[in-house]
Amino acid sequence: MELSLPSSDYLDPLVFKREIECIFSREWVAVCRAEEVLNPGDWRVVDLVGESVLVVRGKSGKLTAFYNVCRHRGARLCAPADQALKPGRAPLPPSVLPNGNIRCPYHAWTYDSDGALIGAPFLTEEPEFRREDFSLYPVGCETWGGFVFLHRTPKEAAPLTSQMAPVQHRLANYPLEDLRIGHRIRYEVDANWKILCENYNECYHCGPVHPELCRIVPAFRMKGGAGLNWEDGVPHREGAYTFTWSGTTKRAPFKGLSEAEKVRHKGELSYPNLFLSMACDHVAAFILHPKSAGRTEIDCLFLFAQEELAHSDFDHSDTSEFWDVTNQQDWSICERVQQGIASSAHFQGYYAPMEDMNLDMRRYVRERMK
Repeated sequence: MELSLPSSDYLDPLVFKREIECIFSREWVAVCRAEEVLNPGDWRVVDLVGESVLVVRGKSGKLTAFYNVCRHRGARLCAPADQALKPGRAPLPPSVLPNGNIRCPYHAWTYDSDGALIGAPFLTEEPEFRREDFSLYPVGCETWGGFVFLHRTPKEAAPLTSQMAPVQHRLANYPLEDLRIGHRIRYEVDANWKILCENYNECYHCGPVHPELCRIVPAFRMKGGAGLNWEDGVPHREGAYTFTWSGTTKRAPFKGLSEAEKVRHKGELSYPNLFLSMACDHVAAFILHPKSAGRTEIDCLFLFAQEELAHSDFDHSDTSEFWDVTNQQDWSICERVQQGIASSAHFQGYYAPMEDMNLDMRRYVRERMK
């Protein structure tokens, strides 16, 4: 039996603050899908573990990202599109223009989609004013598999491809980049992000927590989930091949899958915050947004082939409803863990042999928190 991280690592706000500095500021972090910022002039404000970041699609089609703050007086450039205007406040003019340029609503300083200052009223003629000194603060922005990843310290960033290499190898046959969102569910979970990762990383809990899931994939409850072959995929029960109530669907399998991938489940955790659950006809993607030591928001995105979404009778509910039940079971037990480890009697947990994958979380955190 191996020791887990100390309970305080899941509870202490100071530990969470160090994780932001040592992990979420120095790793590529998934934030959304590229299709959510699809066309020139499209933009999105995202919360990158406490930092507001503006993601913009420029007129050339390139995605860029910046800290959401003007270089002049520090005004926030854009409010999130879904943020309601406070009562008694006037609406401000749009900050992102149709060509992808960004104009601060305060003094109309204007930047191009690469962040360069291109206009500052009444200042551009000043001999000592150098526009090149006032570019927006950059945030690293790259895509992989149709997901947008951001990096808070882009000058220190390794290529995203190196971070995603293990996942890329195992999921090479899945057309992730070409898939589109057919449904989404946002969850708020009162649990530390590491507890959610550890839960996703093992199936020792599947028998007691997920009876419906185990009826589709009986291997999840056998031997406490030990010995599962994640490299080649985990087989469903006889006659089942996807995560729905029946284990079947009228949706066609993705093109290019191997025969094994058409009937097996693959799951991936790409640290620090992306979970991928692969079926032959859909992908359930979980993007974690840690908010505090004890709270995490999760975007669950259901991705489908575009030709399936184009059908007039497309219906995501056979899989999204199945997943919603499974997800809520996970969030309930993770919240119970968060509550339990706060006990004065509990200092540290243990990993059973079939929870070996959890040790990867322990190594991942400790290597980066040195």
